[in-house]
Amino acid sequence: MSTPHTPEARLQQLGITLPAVAVPAAAYVPFVRTGSLLFVSGHIAKKDGKAWVGQLGASMDTAEGQQAARAIAIDLMGTLSAALGGDLSRVRRIVKLMSLVNSTPNYTEQHLVTNGASTLFGEVFGAEVGAHARSAFGVAQIPMGACVEIELIAEVD
Repeated sequence: MSTPHTPEARLQQLGITLPAVAVPAAAYVPFVRTGSLLFVSGHIAKKDGKAWVGQLGASMDTAEGQQAARAIAIDLMGTLSAALGGDLSRVRRIVKLMSLVNSTPNYTEQHLVTNGASTLFGEVFGAEVGAHARSAFGVAQIPMGACVEIELIAEVD
Protein backbone atom coordinates (compact mmCIF):
# COMPACT_ATOMS: atom_id res chain seq x y z
CA MET A 1 0.00 0.00 0.00
CA SER A 2 1.49 3.36 -0.97
CA THR A 3 1.61 6.33 1.36
CA PRO A 4 -1.03 8.97 0.59
CA HIS A 5 0.46 12.17 -0.85
CA THR A 6 -1.65 14.86 0.79
CA PRO A 7 -2.16 15.58 4.49
CA GLU A 8 -5.92 15.17 4.00
CA ALA A 9 -5.41 11.71 2.47
CA ARG A 10 -3.12 10.71 5.34
CA LEU A 11 -5.72 11.89 7.87
CA GLN A 12 -8.37 9.85 6.09
CA GLN A 13 -6.10 6.79 6.08
CA LEU A 14 -5.57 7.25 9.84
CA GLY A 15 -9.33 7.54 10.39
CA ILE A 16 -9.06 11.13 11.67
CA THR A 17 -11.74 13.73 11.06
CA LEU A 18 -10.65 17.27 11.87
CA PRO A 19 -12.87 19.32 14.19
CA ALA A 20 -14.13 22.83 13.50
CA VAL A 21 -12.21 25.71 15.05
CA ALA A 22 -13.06 26.06 18.73
CA VAL A 23 -14.43 29.35 19.99
CA PRO A 24 -11.72 31.06 22.08
CA ALA A 25 -12.32 30.89 25.84
CA ALA A 26 -10.82 34.34 26.48
CA ALA A 27 -9.71 37.53 24.72
CA TYR A 28 -7.68 36.12 21.81
CA VAL A 29 -8.09 34.77 18.29
CA PRO A 30 -7.50 31.15 17.21
CA PHE A 31 -4.69 32.07 14.81
CA VAL A 32 -2.75 34.99 13.38
CA ARG A 33 -0.94 35.03 10.07
CA THR A 34 1.97 37.35 9.42
CA GLY A 35 3.79 36.89 6.13
CA SER A 36 4.33 33.18 5.59
CA LEU A 37 4.03 32.30 9.29
CA LEU A 38 0.83 31.12 10.91
CA PHE A 39 0.74 31.29 14.72
CA VAL A 40 -1.92 29.01 16.22
CA SER A 41 -3.04 29.80 19.76
CA GLY A 42 -2.63 27.21 22.48
CA HIS A 43 -5.16 24.39 22.40
CA ILE A 44 -5.94 22.43 25.55
CA ALA A 45 -6.51 18.70 25.61
CA LYS A 46 -10.17 17.71 25.34
CA LYS A 47 -11.89 14.42 26.03
CA ASP A 48 -15.56 13.92 25.22
CA GLY A 49 -15.83 17.60 24.30
CA LYS A 50 -14.63 18.90 27.66
CA ALA A 51 -11.25 19.81 29.12
CA TRP A 52 -9.18 16.66 29.65
CA VAL A 53 -8.46 17.28 33.32
CA GLY A 54 -5.51 15.73 35.10
CA GLN A 55 -1.97 16.10 36.31
CA LEU A 56 0.92 14.05 34.97
CA GLY A 57 2.71 12.25 37.77
CA ALA A 58 -0.41 12.29 39.97
CA SER A 59 -3.68 11.29 38.27
CA MET A 60 -2.24 10.54 34.81
CA ASP A 61 0.67 8.53 33.41
CA THR A 62 2.86 9.32 30.41
CA ALA A 63 0.91 7.09 28.00
CA GLU A 64 -2.36 8.89 28.77
CA GLY A 65 -0.56 12.23 28.45
CA GLN A 66 0.63 11.18 24.98
CA GLN A 67 -2.96 10.41 24.00
CA ALA A 68 -3.98 13.89 25.22
CA ALA A 69 -1.16 15.52 23.21
CA ARG A 70 -2.22 13.55 20.12
CA ALA A 71 -5.80 14.78 20.59
CA ILE A 72 -4.47 18.35 20.74
CA ALA A 73 -2.53 17.81 17.49
CA ILE A 74 -5.81 16.86 15.81
CA ASP A 75 -7.46 20.04 17.11
CA LEU A 76 -4.46 22.12 16.00
CA MET A 77 -4.72 20.64 12.50
CA GLY A 78 -8.41 21.56 12.47
CA THR A 79 -7.46 25.17 13.16
CA LEU A 80 -4.65 25.04 10.57
CA SER A 81 -7.09 23.71 8.01
CA ALA A 82 -9.61 26.47 8.73
CA ALA A 83 -6.90 29.12 8.48
CA LEU A 84 -5.82 27.72 5.09
CA GLY A 85 -9.24 27.38 3.51
CA GLY A 86 -9.37 23.63 4.09
CA ASP A 87 -6.09 22.90 2.26
CA LEU A 88 -3.39 21.48 4.56
CA SER A 89 -1.16 21.03 1.50
CA ARG A 90 -0.44 24.75 1.92
CA VAL A 91 1.63 23.92 5.02
CA ARG A 92 5.30 24.15 4.02
CA ARG A 93 6.68 23.30 7.46
CA ILE A 94 5.52 22.74 11.00
CA VAL A 95 8.09 25.13 12.48
CA LYS A 96 7.63 24.84 16.23
CA LEU A 97 5.46 23.40 18.98
CA MET A 98 5.39 24.68 22.53
CA SER A 99 3.89 22.22 24.97
CA LEU A 100 2.78 22.90 28.53
CA VAL A 101 2.25 19.79 30.65
CA ASN A 102 0.31 20.06 33.92
CA SER A 103 2.63 17.98 36.09
CA THR A 104 3.86 17.36 39.60
CA PRO A 105 7.22 18.88 40.62
CA ASN A 106 8.96 15.49 40.35
CA TYR A 107 7.52 14.50 36.95
CA THR A 108 10.21 14.62 34.26
CA GLU A 109 8.64 13.09 31.12
CA GLN A 110 7.05 16.21 29.59
CA HIS A 111 9.07 15.59 26.42
CA LEU A 112 7.62 12.10 26.09
CA VAL A 113 4.06 13.41 26.58
CA THR A 114 4.63 15.94 23.79
CA ASN A 115 5.77 13.13 21.47
CA GLY A 116 2.07 12.26 21.17
CA ALA A 117 1.61 15.42 19.11
CA SER A 118 4.99 15.45 17.37
CA THR A 119 4.61 11.90 16.10
CA LEU A 120 1.19 12.61 14.60
CA PHE A 121 2.45 15.73 12.79
CA GLY A 122 5.18 13.55 11.25
CA GLU A 123 2.65 10.92 10.19
CA VAL A 124 0.31 13.44 8.59
CA PHE A 125 2.77 15.86 6.97
CA GLY A 126 5.74 13.54 6.39
CA ALA A 127 9.23 13.69 7.85
CA GLU A 128 10.38 16.83 6.06
CA VAL A 129 7.32 19.06 6.56
CA GLY A 130 6.24 17.61 9.90
CA ALA A 131 9.62 17.72 11.68
CA HIS A 132 9.76 20.74 13.98
CA ALA A 133 11.59 22.52 16.75
CA ARG A 134 9.92 22.07 20.12
CA SER A 135 9.79 23.03 23.76
CA ALA A 136 8.06 21.01 26.48
CA PHE A 137 7.55 22.52 29.93
CA GLY A 138 6.14 21.20 33.17
CA VAL A 139 3.74 23.71 34.71
CA ALA A 140 1.77 23.91 37.94
CA GLN A 141 -1.61 24.38 36.24
CA ILE A 142 -3.29 24.92 32.87
CA PRO A 143 -6.65 26.67 32.30
CA MET A 144 -9.68 24.58 33.28
CA GLY A 145 -7.37 22.01 34.89
CA ALA A 146 -6.40 20.57 31.50
CA CYS A 147 -3.50 18.13 31.45
CA VAL A 148 -1.73 19.50 28.36
CA GLU A 149 -1.78 22.65 26.20
CA ILE A 150 0.11 23.03 22.91
CA GLU A 151 0.61 25.98 20.56
CA LEU A 152 2.04 25.84 17.07
CA ILE A 153 3.86 27.90 14.47
CA ALA A 154 3.70 26.83 10.82
CA GLU A 155 5.17 28.16 7.59
CA VAL A 156 2.45 28.31 4.95
CA ASP A 157 1.75 29.33 1.36
